[in-house]
Amino acid sequence: MSKALEGQGKTVLITGASAGIGKAFADVFATNGFDVVLVARRIEKLEEVASELESKHGISTRCIAADLAKSTSAKKIYDELKREGVTIDALVNNAGYAITKPFTEAKWKDHSDLMNVMVNSVTQLCYLFAKDMKANGYGRIINLSSVAAFSPQYGGNLYGATKAFVKDLSEALDLELKKHNVYCTALCPGFTRSEFHDVMGVSSAMDKLPKWIWMDAKTVANQGYRAVMRGDVRYVNGILNKSLVTAMGFLPGKVKYFLSEKQNVF
Repeated sequence: MSKALEGQGKTVLITGASAGIGKAFADVFATNGFDVVLVARRIEKLEEVASELESKHGISTRCIAADLAKSTSAKKIYDELKREGVTIDALVNNAGYAITKPFTEAKWKDHSDLMNVMVNSVTQLCYLFAKDMKANGYGRIINLSSVAAFSPQYGGNLYGATKAFVKDLSEALDLELKKHNVYCTALCPGFTRSEFHDVMGVSSAMDKLPKWIWMDAKTVANQGYRAVMRGDVRYVNGILNKSLVTAMGFLPGKVKYFLSEKQNVF
């Protein structure tokens, strides 16, 4: 089978699939022959993406409108696909956002919703679909972590903490599942051009950053796809980000703490 068709007969589920990295992942998987289940809150956007994928790649799509901030959403997604007889062979947990207020000034519901999206839903979707993947003898899981997982985040503290959780969870799952031909990759991009910063209301602050630190969503998704297909347990996108993560591993804790304090972009 040609590389372009390695996903033939298989289906990927992607959360946060209406824009940005999630949309880019949908295109990458479709390019490689996967049918695609698109999950996000905005059904109109999902249907636009689905139409593009079907026209461009000739694959099948399904759209599921779901708010992962609700604790019941992950199970509802799983149950709906089970009822329809859809087997999920690959999973991309991409949905995410950040709270730009200081920790104690944000409402608790805002924190709770964020943790549902970026911790609880990620964990539950992995739990539900990994069991089926294990039984089927094939599975590929990409969980979106971040370079923010490697040091404390001033001004985005809960975001960095959730990304650290996702990184550690992914690595632990890979240890447990790889003997069943189920690979889990923690994908760790840095600054990536997408709607993310517009939604968070920090685009003006992001525009002040030098252009050379940015990556585009398509590159991030392509690298993530290749990483999980190779069985990489962790992949840091971009030479700059790899260098930063490596350097942070050698820095004393106090130095890392000091640098984090100076990097508040909010």
